[in-house]
Amino acid sequence: MSRDRIRLRGLRFYGYHGARAAERELGQRFIVDLELSLDLRPAGTSDDLQQTVSYAEVYDEVRAVVEGPPCHLLEAVAERIAARVLADHGSVEEVRVCVKKPEVPLRGILEAAEVEIVRAR
Repeated sequence: MSRDRIRLRGLRFYGYHGARAAERELGQRFIVDLELSLDLRPAGTSDDLQQTVSYAEVYDEVRAVVEGPPCHLLEAVAERIAARVLADHGSVEEVRVCVKKPEVPLRGILEAAEVEIVRAR
């Protein structure tokens, strides 16, 4: 397992995920943090984008999941993101995905509900 990491934090999207029908109808903001584990030495020594993972591609992949077909659970959104990143980027050994829902429809005060998963090859 590589100790090298690429982190993308605070990716913000509008999606329609939630256990309640109103959440799937009205939608809300979601925030995603990613950590990709891979060997960055080839990119660092060559200064060649082809030797690493494009942040723009990963952002677009996460956007496609969060803005795509609704899920009932944050766990399912996180799984879809992890699966997509691992499938599309063979150099990524492990991905950590945190999906946050800031506007949780609960009777109470909280900053956000979030789910974090780690998936590896």
